[in-house]
Amino acid sequence: QRAISDLREGRRTVLKCHGNSMRPRILSGAQLTLEPVSLCDVQVGDAVLCKVRGNTYVHLVSALKGGDDNRQVQISNNSGHVNGWTTAVYGRVVEVENP
Repeated sequence: QRAISDLREGRRTVLKCHGNSMRPRILSGAQLTLEPVSLCDVQVGDAVLCKVRGNTYVHLVSALKGGDDNRQVQISNNSGHVNGWTTAVYGRVVEVENP
């Protein structure tokens, strides 16, 4: 995916989002601007582009565990459904343009 490649190379990127799991914060069809983020800098409440159990999501960081050298983040949708723990966080959403 181009957005993940851009973020891994340290560039901001734009992504069109589809799905309803982040309503009303992010609506289906929204254009998202993402910036690269270090796992150490991710905070609870951030919307991030990530991979959990083989699925790629733009979802919320709902919890953190571990220190800077072994940080993991828990990923959830905007309705409280927990997708799981991951270390695969590619970028943080910094702007949402809902349709």
